[in-house]
Amino acid sequence: MKAAVYRSFSGPIAIESIPRPTAPPDGVVIQVMATGVCRSDWHGWKGHDGDIMAHGLPFVPGHEVSGIIIEVGIAVTKFKEGDRVAVPFILSCGDCGMCTHHNRPTICERQQQPGFTMRGSFAEFLALPRADRNLSLLPQNVSFVEAAALGCRFTTAYRAVVQQGGLQLDNNSNSVWGGRMNVAVFGCGGLGLSCVMIAAAYGAKQVIAVDVSEQTLEKAKEIGATNIINARKENVQQRVMDLTNGIGADLTIDAAGFKATCEDAIHCARRGGRMVQVGLPIGEQNPIIPMGMVAGKELEIVGSHGCAAEDMPAILSLVQSGRLDPKKLIEREVTLEEGVKALMNMDHGSPIGMVMITQFSDVPRSRY
Repeated sequence: MKAAVYRSFSGPIAIESIPRPTAPPDGVVIQVMATGVCRSDWHGWKGHDGDIMAHGLPFVPGHEVSGIIIEVGIAVTKFKEGDRVAVPFILSCGDCGMCTHHNRPTICERQQQPGFTMRGSFAEFLALPRADRNLSLLPQNVSFVEAAALGCRFTTAYRAVVQQGGLQLDNNSNSVWGGRMNVAVFGCGGLGLSCVMIAAAYGAKQVIAVDVSEQTLEKAKEIGATNIINARKENVQQRVMDLTNGIGADLTIDAAGFKATCEDAIHCARRGGRMVQVGLPIGEQNPIIPMGMVAGKELEIVGSHGCAAEDMPAILSLVQSGRLDPKKLIEREVTLEEGVKALMNMDHGSPIGMVMITQFSDVPRSRY
């Protein structure tokens, strides 16, 4: 099969012919129909990811994926050949303490991740273990491209905004975290824009998008942000306070992982508010967290990582209903070769929208 392979960190990524995988006993092999080019794949290629380093090279990137099952392991009971499936990037084990005693599969002690702990989806075919526990059938009116977009960015945003952030569809809720909330998203790359869309889909009273790019901020406004702040031109903390009548946002989300975005997210949360850290920090600059203020204002700082496979059907239902439209973030569809170039070009910055690989051979095939 054709696959994109790198044999050194930051080195060339070549299209090679490698053996097609076989299904593990508890897993399946899918024909990859769509896979996203994500900044996390770039980090892996650059040598920033410990799981890839532990796996060793050569390596195949890619973790935002959907496809058609072409082979089923002997222990699989819920799926069959020909099924269209959505794939979360966290494949939890179901046996460790986090999975069994705490029901926290997103921090499974033995999680596997395509494109990180195992070879990824920049290939014609992909083997996936733990299928019964982790895969979801794809509704007929949800395309492979939409499902691949959900696999990392949108599902991660869903957990950050809804589950860890507490934003609920019931805007009449009397709970602390329900009702009409003001949400501020700091850093509007692919993950941040997905957070904006999820917050808008869940009826947030106000969705404030913060970034340094005017083009990105215009995109944020197009997909649901009610207010935008250019961090290069404005005092972010003062502007958020102005937009919230001097109170601060109910929910703030650092979707970038930079020192400035983390610090702004903490300072912009209201008294008793919640800050969610979902962007993964890279580099040596650690944020300065004013713990006295955290205590005095009773702020909650909550981590968020990925999304549980059991929540994928709820996210798919948002797409089915039209409440969430991942296609709004799809910038273009490309060949495998073009996808490799897009990944390597992230050395110079990320595209505003998602780049989706949908053609893996010389013969185009349906994305639906």
